[in-house]
Amino acid sequence: MKKILGGVIAFIVVIAIGIAASSMAKPKDTAITVTGAVGGGKENFLADPDVLAILHDKYNINLKVDNWSNNKLIKDPIETNEKQSYDFVFFSDERFYEYYKKPAAQGEAPRQRVLKSQIVLSTPIVVYSWDSICDVLMSKGIVEKSDDTYYIADMPAVLSYIENNTKWADIGIKDIYGKINIASTDPVTSSPGATYYGLLASIMNEGYVDESNIDNVLPKLKDFYKLSGFMNNTPADLFDLYLRMGKGAYPMIVDYEKSIIDFANSNPDGFSKVKDKIRILYPNPTIWNSHCIMSFTDAGTSYVDALTDPEIQKIAWEKYGFRTGVVGGEYDVKSVPVLGIPQEITSVTKGLQKEIYDEIIEALKIKN
Repeated sequence: MKKILGGVIAFIVVIAIGIAASSMAKPKDTAITVTGAVGGGKENFLADPDVLAILHDKYNINLKVDNWSNNKLIKDPIETNEKQSYDFVFFSDERFYEYYKKPAAQGEAPRQRVLKSQIVLSTPIVVYSWDSICDVLMSKGIVEKSDDTYYIADMPAVLSYIENNTKWADIGIKDIYGKINIASTDPVTSSPGATYYGLLASIMNEGYVDESNIDNVLPKLKDFYKLSGFMNNTPADLFDLYLRMGKGAYPMIVDYEKSIIDFANSNPDGFSKVKDKIRILYPNPTIWNSHCIMSFTDAGTSYVDALTDPEIQKIAWEKYGFRTGVVGGEYDVKSVPVLGIPQEITSVTKGLQKEIYDEIIEALKIKN
């Protein structure tokens, strides 16, 4: 009996020592949880394991985010389902970021006090096309090549083709049926589509669009919208269709520069099959899509500061195609597996104010 009792006691002692040793080996995680309400388009970057590890190990941050639409971020109280305030908000479109800086309009939730704000991630609008189409456009002086980068030097000429119902065959491209078009997501329901139509407005107006001249542009935009036909609501779907269905179905589409870099990294086998046929065309001018952050608490400010970490910015660019920091200075285009990406984007039109975008979208909703 004594032997049994002694054995039990010894076993308990061993277990206790094991538990104590385990507790000593695994110190309690002292990182703070930082919560954010975030717009779309950067989910994979925010959830990247390497980014999360850097935040935890270097900045003592555990990140927790909830997805929000940009419209809700400016209209609704920015709080969790448990009615707790967020530490930061991360817009996916600069127009909403700038709008939030203004006093709340009637029907909008009161603005929270902002401690720190900045543009974090950016990517320009580009046109994706195919080698044979690009060759024809180059022969007509519409597209020009500089080093390995292709630029649409004459965007008004491209828009004229579309507005005049020009067929692909009319410009010498016999193997593509139908009228010339650049497929985009719907500007009424999609932020990328709205950004593209902001670019179109500036090109049609031959300059920046504001309240003084928007009425001159709206009829042209409405006519262009009617000619565009069916539109996807999701940029990821449009880019996927472009790659899968090829030049016959999608001769040209509008999307972000980051999409091809993200695809090349996430699907290297798929990219290897199309990389020699794809052409990335940079409109002259183009327009930026920028993801902008605002902190409401000290914890949120810590996260804003952490996003300037060189390792995090390197991942943002090389893996997901987001340009960061000073334009032309914080990333190396040679570090991404895609040819034809320029180090700097120099020909850019300024993004329109949200109020102007709202007028454009409301005009496009009207059928007649």
